[in-house]
Amino acid sequence: MLEASNLTLWRGHTLLFKQLFFRVQSGAALFLRGPNGAGKTSLLRVLCGLTRPEEGTISWNAVRQPDGLRGLVAYSGHQPGLNIDLTVRQNLMFYARLSRGARDWPSVVAALGLERCADLEVRHLSAGQKRRAAMARVLLSEAPVWLLDEPFTNLDSAGRRLIEELICAHLASGGMAIVAAHDAMRVPDERSSILMMGGG
Repeated sequence: MLEASNLTLWRGHTLLFKQLFFRVQSGAALFLRGPNGAGKTSLLRVLCGLTRPEEGTISWNAVRQPDGLRGLVAYSGHQPGLNIDLTVRQNLMFYARLSRGARDWPSVVAALGLERCADLEVRHLSAGQKRRAAMARVLLSEAPVWLLDEPFTNLDSAGRRLIEELICAHLASGGMAIVAAHDAMRVPDERSSILMMGGG
């Protein structure tokens, strides 16, 4: 169980959100909806410990997490989180060693359809390939909570379906996902809820 209570965050003179409350159970997804500037990305950063809120608490299984969910989350933001001077293979080998998880990087490369570009430096990838490689990093983490910021950006229809399938598989295995996305996703209703966010 992930629970956020009374989260309040200002950016300068702008109130992004006030006394925000939500719960996410194992096997469920929470979709963040709202216009640009509503605080969706900022909320994801608060959850993973990159930004501190002015007020409020984050709890994991009823234990307060003052530094966010560090060690429990895989975060994929607007940037892919990859070293552009290394190949896809080298990046994923690094993350595989770092995570010490059960997944091996070759299987993740295959799952994301990255075989043909595995030996290319990330700087030479297309925007869609970078997005797939970023998702490969998330898969390798073995983290129970996925925080995904616009995961469909720069993906074609096949790539979108693939990301949806990966998220559904993560939920089916007992994981959680919190996703900021303008586009609707095909996730079973019983596994998903929506948090509407608006500018402060």
